[in-house]
Amino acid sequence: MDEKEVWDFLIIGGGAAGLTAAQYGARAGLKTAVIETASAGGQALLINDLENYPGLFPTVSGFDFSSAMEKQAKAFGAAFYTANVVSIDKKNGVFYVSAENETFLSKTLLLATGASHKKLDIPGEAELAGRGVSYCASCDGPFFRNKVVTVIGGGDAACDEARYLSTIASKVYLVHRRGELRAQAGVAQKVVENPKITLMLNQSPVRINGNGRVESVLLKNTLTGEETEHKTDAVFIFVGMIPQTSLVEFIKKDSAGYVVTDENMQTSIPGLFCAGDVRSKPFRQVVTAAADGAYAAYGAENYIRNMG
Repeated sequence: MDEKEVWDFLIIGGGAAGLTAAQYGARAGLKTAVIETASAGGQALLINDLENYPGLFPTVSGFDFSSAMEKQAKAFGAAFYTANVVSIDKKNGVFYVSAENETFLSKTLLLATGASHKKLDIPGEAELAGRGVSYCASCDGPFFRNKVVTVIGGGDAACDEARYLSTIASKVYLVHRRGELRAQAGVAQKVVENPKITLMLNQSPVRINGNGRVESVLLKNTLTGEETEHKTDAVFIFVGMIPQTSLVEFIKKDSAGYVVTDENMQTSIPGLFCAGDVRSKPFRQVVTAAADGAYAAYGAENYIRNMG
């Protein structure tokens, strides 16, 4: 790409937020490009059955959903690049986005980098990663067909992944440190009613044991302090997310590290927008990420129009 080429709307991240923004931006006539480190789709790629996106019924896989969004954005004229962005700067009203081998210039910029899985940071987790410790049920679940698996967490993601694993494993244990699940009521109820899932509440993992592969996890009762060894073939960890904000340490964030924006997704830096799981908001779903992306494209279009 010619380094002197200036985009209207440059998007870092190709998840639901970035793909929606690309579609809306290109459709509005903005010269739009998306930079993604790997395959477009983000966290949606990990969803086996996307069942709560309005209008998509019966369910579709996250992969098929993301592929369709990418094709749609390309059909409207959005360009896609595979690169690893290392820094962002703004000079004379233009954003300079530096990747390893090239620099992208743009009038507006959207950060849609999402969030990564939080780790337990307990003994055995790192040592047995890829040997029974996993953060993606749809990726690694098939390796444990007809075996006993344990899911750590109590939110929507943990419950959804436990349900998916129940279609593969012989038995699923869901371990949560509190006395009740914190997932949405409808999601939690499906777990409770699933005969292949056993809840282990008021339990916190202390150590993951195994010689070359996961064999058990040491659990501590959060009420009594009693420790018990729980036999399992795999441990799937879903205990929250960490916003990916290393590129924008200079902008305003909330107490949890998520980027603060206005209602049009603009950050504390004019022309720099943020959308999706990396943004500060009370509810993170595929549909809210898509809405963020649409607002961001709208905001970018207005920003460019008012540049004079």
